[in-house]
Amino acid sequence: MANALISVQIIPKTKNGENVIPYVDEAIKIIEESGVKFEVHPLETTMEGDMEELFHIISLMNKKMIEIGSSNVITQIKVLYQPTGIEMEDLTGKYR
Repeated sequence: MANALISVQIIPKTKNGENVIPYVDEAIKIIEESGVKFEVHPLETTMEGDMEELFHIISLMNKKMIEIGSSNVITQIKVLYQPTGIEMEDLTGKYR
């Protein structure tokens, strides 16, 4: 069972003020390729898994932004760490 939920919003700075959506798509692709459970929302993406693994994924996302042309990246993170286990369903299941 997962011990953390992490919501992440990544805001890459583009060279000439280009649309950031293609950059965000690349960040989400890294999450997809990781195999962790996740949900994309309008302003952030929430991942479910081992806290250390999720932070590693966020690190990869930031590095990818630089690789594809961003000069810097702002990353906003919210963490719910619960060693006994936590899933997104625990918090949002009643709304579905």
